[in-house]
Amino acid sequence: MSGKDHLEWEELSTEHIIQNEWIDFRSSRFRFPDGSEFEPYYSYSRRDYVVIVASDTEGKYICVRQFRHGIRKVTVEFPAGGIERSDGKEYGGNPEANAEDALEAAKRELLEETGYESDEWQHLLTVPSNATIADNYGHLYVAKNCRKVQGQNLDETEFLNVELHSDDEIEKMIKDGRFPQAVHIAAWLLALRS
Repeated sequence: MSGKDHLEWEELSTEHIIQNEWIDFRSSRFRFPDGSEFEPYYSYSRRDYVVIVASDTEGKYICVRQFRHGIRKVTVEFPAGGIERSDGKEYGGNPEANAEDALEAAKRELLEETGYESDEWQHLLTVPSNATIADNYGHLYVAKNCRKVQGQNLDETEFLNVELHSDDEIEKMIKDGRFPQAVHIAAWLLALRS
């Protein structure tokens, strides 16, 4: 590969600023392709997750309203959640060897958060969550003709309400900034094309 085509950075050192069961937040020093070096570059590891663009038998989209501490706002978004791992870790190692299947995680999250289930699933895309600073992936799915089969079964840190919205309502919420999750918007746009 010619120098012009060589774009990879070489990691020279890493300091784990916070490394616990939930996150590995790092500061790294890199050597650039031209030989110069720079630090700090910050990055983090978290677990992979699923996002589900789910619609019921009447064509309404199943959404959840909840508080998002990053932006300090209550938002509307699609059901979503982390892929569980059998090794008890949230990140790192070999996630594929220790994690539940992404589709099974999507089915579980939809049922737990909303009480709905579906027999019609389609994988849309697996995409890096934020390729600039994170190493986890989002697995995006569509679930059609969902049926309400039970109540919610939420985790201890989940406080959310289920809402049904038309496609026009979702479009308006996206434009108004009330549906602000970037990966959820990407899932929506991909679902419209599928």
